[in-house]
Amino acid sequence: MNRWGILVAVAASLACPPCEATAAGTGLRPLGLQVGGGEESWHTEREFTLGWGNPPPEAGLSVAAVHYRVRGAADAVVVGETRIGWPVEIIDRLRVPPEPGVYTAEVWLEDSSGDEGAAAAAKLRFDDVRPGHVDPVPFPGWISRTAFPYLVRLGHPAGPEPASGIAGYAVSIDRTPDGDPCAAADRCTATETDLRGGAAEASLPIAELPEGTSYVHAVAASGSGMRSIAAGHIALRVDKTDPVTRLAGAPGGWAGRPVTLTATATDAASGMEAPSVGVSPFTAIRIDGGSPVVAAGDSVTATVIGAGVHTVAYYARDAAGNVDDGGGGGGQPNRAPAMAVVRIDPDPPRVAFSNSQNPRAPETVEARVSDPLSGPDPSRGRIAVRRAGSGDPFQELPTEVDGEELRARWDSDAYPAAEYEFRATGYDTVGNATSTSRRANGSSMTLRNPLKAPTRLLAGFAGGRPARYTVPYGRGSLFAGRLIAGRRAPLVGVPVQVIERFEAGSSPRERVSTVRTGAGGAFSARLAPGPSREVLAAMPGTATLGRSASRTVELGVRGGLRMRASSAVARVGGPPVVFKGTVAGGGAIPPGGKLVQLQFRLPGLPWTAFRTVQTDPRGRFRYAYGFSDDDSRGARFQFRAYAPAQSGWPFEPAGSRPIAVWGR
Repeated sequence: MNRWGILVAVAASLACPPCEATAAGTGLRPLGLQVGGGEESWHTEREFTLGWGNPPPEAGLSVAAVHYRVRGAADAVVVGETRIGWPVEIIDRLRVPPEPGVYTAEVWLEDSSGDEGAAAAAKLRFDDVRPGHVDPVPFPGWISRTAFPYLVRLGHPAGPEPASGIAGYAVSIDRTPDGDPCAAADRCTATETDLRGGAAEASLPIAELPEGTSYVHAVAASGSGMRSIAAGHIALRVDKTDPVTRLAGAPGGWAGRPVTLTATATDAASGMEAPSVGVSPFTAIRIDGGSPVVAAGDSVTATVIGAGVHTVAYYARDAAGNVDDGGGGGGQPNRAPAMAVVRIDPDPPRVAFSNSQNPRAPETVEARVSDPLSGPDPSRGRIAVRRAGSGDPFQELPTEVDGEELRARWDSDAYPAAEYEFRATGYDTVGNATSTSRRANGSSMTLRNPLKAPTRLLAGFAGGRPARYTVPYGRGSLFAGRLIAGRRAPLVGVPVQVIERFEAGSSPRERVSTVRTGAGGAFSARLAPGPSREVLAAMPGTATLGRSASRTVELGVRGGLRMRASSAVARVGGPPVVFKGTVAGGGAIPPGGKLVQLQFRLPGLPWTAFRTVQTDPRGRFRYAYGFSDDDSRGARFQFRAYAPAQSGWPFEPAGSRPIAVWGR
């Protein structure tokens, strides 16, 4: 407390009714004697300030002089009596001896008659001795993520304690090797002193530290605030990240033989080499939840044997102890290990033709491929044909692979009348193959040609049946045709499939509806509104009629596009005109949005694009356009939005209805 603070405190004590009356026969006495900074506080400087209040005159006596002295140990006088010949209420720069300790200041008053009153006393605590050096206890290895909260321990200060004792310790942690926890070179503030429980409270829990090397700096703080001459330092190396473990040798699909796997681990911090202290790093592979195959260091090899699907877990522990084996550690569960799947199928598939032909599609030749493990290969398989008993090479037919089914279309009209045998070859996903010329019931797979009567389908759009027809957004079209047998014979009451194959970006991609032929073999279907598409008619065939299909025609649908402007008048240099709009199309908006060109024109001039924007997933777009050209004043502009062709956009290019904006 400074001089003015002491005076204010003394004045406050005198503001109340006299709390310290003058003792009868003892003269006057100082009221509220106080020490600057507090009587219980230790001071690092030898100079003290005392303040008090003088009592009011009483019985004609008033304060004429002030006396003071300082006593040390065993009440020995260390600062002799001093008389101040006027009624002061404060003593500045009262110096105590240079030896640290607790001193007693005595102040008494002398009245106008020369009598001296009783003394008031206050303690003066002085200690400028700095505590001894403090060394934090080092950690020899790396600290893992499960070691937090981590307890930093401090050694006891070297040498004897200062007179004021050890109030606590100041500790700081940063990335600087020679940092310091206190700003001043000789003392620490109470705020900087983290541990305030005396010399015995010498450990500090740390909730978290960043990865890498951090440095702990510590000093001891005495009761007067003096600090150790130099800070003690230790380095803490933290590695909270699991090793990165990679697995080599695992096939992407099925394998036809045992698989040898190698797991390799790397760690950018504590590493995978065994340290002189701490845990030993290892790498492990666990197959089908069994006991892991473990090897010290950064690599381990294991072999997966046996047909079937195997789960493989692989993980590692670094030199800090971080491990991702999915187990528990220190009350904190470890992260789950990386997983892989190994599939082994050493056996070929089973292949057999169907026991009979489909009476509605006798030219369809089908075989089933089955495999209990890897399953049939969906990308390959073949069916071939040759004249029965000829010994000629088999001729491959165009074969469709549909899951477990091999399906070929045999154009029997292209072959002369005779008996024909077929061979099917199926594969599993490993590459094992089986060929057969037998049906599932064991009989040979043969067919006698001819099989069925030929048919023809004529179909297209109404009005001349053009090959391509374009309609506005939201409008359908009439698709019609005629089914005949031979050259002109109409076929009545026969189901005809109308197949609509929509462009990419549509959902669904294909729609099939069935109609029946009427008089003269005619049929028609009203196509519902939707995206652009290809359309054809197909007759799957019957027991006596060959299948046929019409030509494919295209139905183009222009995109639906609307736009409006925030104002029909645009002031040059003023606020922009905001154009907002929507591209119709439901869920067919391409990923990332539909591109929309904003175009303008003056009367008599072509459209010019001035900006390309992208819609949100719901087809909405917005653009603010400011008019800054003076030539725009008085001009009547037309604006529109134009949706160009775009990959994944199943509509034809289209523009919105023009809107007019006047420039002013």
